[in-house]
Amino acid sequence: MKKVVGQVKAVDDISLYINENETLGLVGESGCGKTTLGRCILRAIEPTDGKIYFNFDGEQIDFTALDKQQLMQTRKYMQMIFQNPYTSLNPRMTMFDIIAEPLRLAKWNEDEISNRVKKLVEMVGLEIRHMNRYPYAFSGGQRQRIVIARALALNPKFVVADEPVSALDVSIQAQILNLLKDLQEELKLTYLFIAHDLSVVEHISDRVCVMYLGRIVEMAETEEIFLKPKHPYTEAFISSIPIPDPERTNKRILLRGEVASATELPKGCCFHPRCRYATELCKTEVPKLEEITCGHFVSCHYAKELDLAGIEC
Repeated sequence: MKKVVGQVKAVDDISLYINENETLGLVGESGCGKTTLGRCILRAIEPTDGKIYFNFDGEQIDFTALDKQQLMQTRKYMQMIFQNPYTSLNPRMTMFDIIAEPLRLAKWNEDEISNRVKKLVEMVGLEIRHMNRYPYAFSGGQRQRIVIARALALNPKFVVADEPVSALDVSIQAQILNLLKDLQEELKLTYLFIAHDLSVVEHISDRVCVMYLGRIVEMAETEEIFLKPKHPYTEAFISSIPIPDPERTNKRILLRGEVASATELPKGCCFHPRCRYATELCKTEVPKLEEITCGHFVSCHYAKELDLAGIEC
């Protein structure tokens, strides 16, 4: 029963950076390791290897080297917005207590807590008179606003937003996205925005990072990656974006085969079994993530040679 029969590398050989006050969109199909990466960065999941560095007030901190007490002191600088507002809120706590909880853990006094919670409630577009209501009394969009207010309680500098709008209606999605952008501008926040909806990522992100089977396959500025993708997976991914025009047809690229198992990754490039451009080299040698143009990183042997189709304007 306790015998090890395989190893799953949910996140493997990842290397990325996020600039201050920018939004890095992290995209990929379900199961590619997006959420695991976000949780590893915050050490909600302990990474088995690698280094995580943060720059706070001009000081670089090796986040992986912090002990439990140091980690608790640094937590206030980073927070997470969870995917499902229905399950990330305690149903036995009022909106006031939910937002106040991190402040109480940080030993704020009750007067400071009350003033701070009222300010946060107004900041995210909720009403102060509803602070004593329980989560069931709010809509999905209102619950997500409560989650955002809780995440901002301690004035963080870095926020991991794990698919924060995927459980919401389209009209509510736009409201939450605009709220996140306004808060970023007002509070000078840095976001890692995790999603699988490319239209959402295009709207909110400064740069985009594409993942496949636990690895980064492409990373570049948003406009660059949507107009001039350099990895075959990114090309196929972009082709799946629906076009809101009944008179136009989308040239969809259908990938053959199935996604490989995370316990038995293919040799060489992990995408080669589904890639229409794959050669023998792709089947034997793992491509490195290389910068082919300024700020454009690609993990493909033929990134400089392929002429791939981007989004149609």
